[in-house]
Amino acid sequence: MSNKNLFNALSSETRVKIIKQLANKEIHLSQLSRELNISKPVISRHIKILEEVGLIKRRIIGNVHLLSANLECLEKAFDPFVKESKIEIEKNTTIFDALRQLPGVETKSDGKNQFITSINGEKGFYIYEVNGAIPKKAIDKYKPKESVTLQLKKLVPVSKKKIKIDLKIKK
Repeated sequence: MSNKNLFNALSSETRVKIIKQLANKEIHLSQLSRELNISKPVISRHIKILEEVGLIKRRIIGNVHLLSANLECLEKAFDPFVKESKIEIEKNTTIFDALRQLPGVETKSDGKNQFITSINGEKGFYIYEVNGAIPKKAIDKYKPKESVTLQLKKLVPVSKKKIKIDLKIKK
């Protein structure tokens, strides 16, 4: 599905509310309808649009349809904006040592652990994936045995819950 269709699907405030409701749990369509106070026919049309672009997954148990958000779809939407680089390394070189060849990648060592602390001046915490999977080895221990695709991902705080606290004023 194209990013244009994805962003069109997210242009509706109602559909964004649906994704929020489905982000952390599976919900039956009727329950979702009640929680958002939207009629079943209307919510069904919104669900269909979100399913067509891959933002919603449906699991069927008998005649019960459970819906959940497919947030990986949102992550993939930003792939075209990722800057790509290419480097060559010698055999037995760690990924961490390979990254030191790239300008703009800052690293830090705390004695026994190595960390990526900044990419192109954007400070933060970073994890790495090799060919789409998180390796079981630390970045300074992982030595590729063949050509691989490395992805560096910044860990970004995402709010999972918003709590409004009202202060009770004594009279």
